[in-house]
Amino acid sequence: MQINISNDALDWFKKEMEVTPGEAVRFFVRYGGSSKLQPGFSLGVTKDQPYEIAAEVEQDKVTYFIEQTDAWYFDGHNLDVSVNDDLHELDYSYTK
Repeated sequence: MQINISNDALDWFKKEMEVTPGEAVRFFVRYGGSSKLQPGFSLGVTKDQPYEIAAEVEQDKVTYFIEQTDAWYFDGHNLDVSVNDDLHELDYSYTK
């Protein structure tokens, strides 16, 4: 499993979440919402510190990661993070 973050998403994290070098951002599973992978669940995002990493990528000295406890959600897929231009929100897609 890999995490791929587009340049527009990196800018979104800096602007909307005020992410700075040295911090870490976690993608986590939450109950509710809609998902292309797991009905009844969706992804959330928060600043957090890693505990047991299943996947991570460092960009602009910020670590973006998924914990082992949330790996089941991805079912072997990679996470691609971009920004929806119309909504100005994060957009997630999944590739095998």
